[in-house]
Amino acid sequence: MWEDASSSHYLSIKIVPLNYRLKIVSMKIKQLSYPILFFVTLILATSCQAPKDLVYRDFKNLKVDKIGSAATTLKVDLIYYNPNNFGLQLKYTDLDIYLDNKFLGHSSQDYQITIPKLAEFTMPLAIELDMKNLLSNSLPSLLGKDVLVKVTGTVKIGKANVYKSFPVSYEGVQHFSLF
Repeated sequence: MWEDASSSHYLSIKIVPLNYRLKIVSMKIKQLSYPILFFVTLILATSCQAPKDLVYRDFKNLKVDKIGSAATTLKVDLIYYNPNNFGLQLKYTDLDIYLDNKFLGHSSQDYQITIPKLAEFTMPLAIELDMKNLLSNSLPSLLGKDVLVKVTGTVKIGKANVYKSFPVSYEGVQHFSLF
């Protein structure tokens, strides 16, 4: 049961200086860190690309919401297409709307609209109309002819609660008919 001290089974301990062991560990970490750093950089570079512009498609449900002598609210649903391979979130809009280069009104809204990837989505818009400009300049434009619509301003769009403001500059011909 007890072995003789003269047997050849001894525990051998190799003494290596601590700084040499640290150098080996450090070299192994460096060798592993380069591929990891490459993949992390690759992922960050592809995930942080700037979004492509949203594409205006159409409008629907144009209606007068509130009528007043000083201000009137016009509501419309705008249809857009998201050409990006990732979804976005629309947080805020601040827009000026012109018909035939005459100021129609202003829209400033807080949103929390989820924009799906590679799909159409609807953005409800409430426009505070400037009544004195509407009656004198823009009302004839809304009576059933093609008009030049111009929208300028900013929107705040982001992803994962990181938002950035983007300028808006749209100009196109639309056919309106309120009656």
